[in-house]
Amino acid sequence: MLGGTELKVCVLGLGYIGLPTAAVIARTGAQVLGVDVSPHVVETVNSGRVHIEEVDLDGLVSGVVARGSLRASTQIEAADVFVIAVPTPFGADHVPDIGYVLKAATAVATVLKAGDTVILESTSPVGTTEQVRDFIARLRPDLKVPGRAGETADVAIAYCPERVLPGRILVELIDNDRVIGGITPRCARRALHFYRRFVRGACVTTTSRAAEMTKLTENAFRDVNIAFANELSRVAETLGVDVWEVIRLANRHPRVNILQPGPGVGGHCIAVDPWFLVHGAPEDTQLIRTAREVNDAKCDHVIARASALIAAHPGTPVACLGLAFKANIDDFRESPALKVALALAERFGPRVQIVEPYADTLPAAFANTGATLVDLDDALERAGVMIALVDHDLFRSVPLEERATKHVYDTRGIWPDQPPAPDTRAIRLAS
Repeated sequence: MLGGTELKVCVLGLGYIGLPTAAVIARTGAQVLGVDVSPHVVETVNSGRVHIEEVDLDGLVSGVVARGSLRASTQIEAADVFVIAVPTPFGADHVPDIGYVLKAATAVATVLKAGDTVILESTSPVGTTEQVRDFIARLRPDLKVPGRAGETADVAIAYCPERVLPGRILVELIDNDRVIGGITPRCARRALHFYRRFVRGACVTTTSRAAEMTKLTENAFRDVNIAFANELSRVAETLGVDVWEVIRLANRHPRVNILQPGPGVGGHCIAVDPWFLVHGAPEDTQLIRTAREVNDAKCDHVIARASALIAAHPGTPVACLGLAFKANIDDFRESPALKVALALAERFGPRVQIVEPYADTLPAAFANTGATLVDLDDALERAGVMIALVDHDLFRSVPLEERATKHVYDTRGIWPDQPPAPDTRAIRLAS
């Protein structure tokens, strides 16, 4: 069954990872059911449309739905392979919340049968896959689970995290290497056989705990390196030096590759996952914790500096450019740009205009601020202060002559020809 075209796959969670994954699997000829708690998401997918912005996803979903290879439901059904791709947020004090994962495991347990494979893809604290195994064991004592029944287990349970870039998800789901961690080696091999249906990259097998930590390590590595760039930007600002020029020159060293600073770090991965490592080993993660604190503090720094610049020009309309957590996507999760724009809107109200080409309406948090969503041309015509928060290609296209008279705070370095905003620290301290 696992290698045939009659394979039945159930993907739990139809978000930024689950829906593309379901569609890619369906393209191989498998019969795929996507399960989501949102009736709107289910209705949208079943009509052949998408509820998220991702390159080429709309055409792929439309095609596999039309062929009958993909359908969606709010209710789980029996399948041969279950892929769990639900959110794993953190709660108070950055404690990981795997409640959605365990809820998905509960649903899987109701229809699980001997011979099935359960794969967790959600980024998770180390040990979560074993918790899923234990959860299923309690709910289904009639089934032998791996790690408790030797090699005679009835089902296979594994962990295989995604490692894709928004805007390139469909390409990277296929081309990127995958790390597949099994509760047992046999579990890993069964999951490997499944991923070989659609992955061209190398598939490397290991333990579930090693695979879980690998995913967290990748994102913590990025976070630490971004923290260095963000801290460097504050040092350069204090010393009156162009940080973008410094980084460009430093990166000419053959063994130096400094990343680009910004208003913080966003997205559901890099801004969240390092806390899972901190929670798992609090006494051994001083650097990882500090990097998280540096990146969060950079967002607060940008709010303070932008507020000072706006306060220095009373009555002048303000344009905040971008709400997404990175360029050319519609994903606002954990976005520092959104946090900055919201803070400015709450303080300066109707003076604030938001430009976000990947949104039709402002998020609900802006409802009582008086801020408005405008297009870029309107912002260039009306605003005297511009705060560049996201490096969308659309914003990069604005030439100097269209912003020469503006007071600009560029947090992304998208306009290297733009004269730097004046030092408003004295104003900030006074305010």
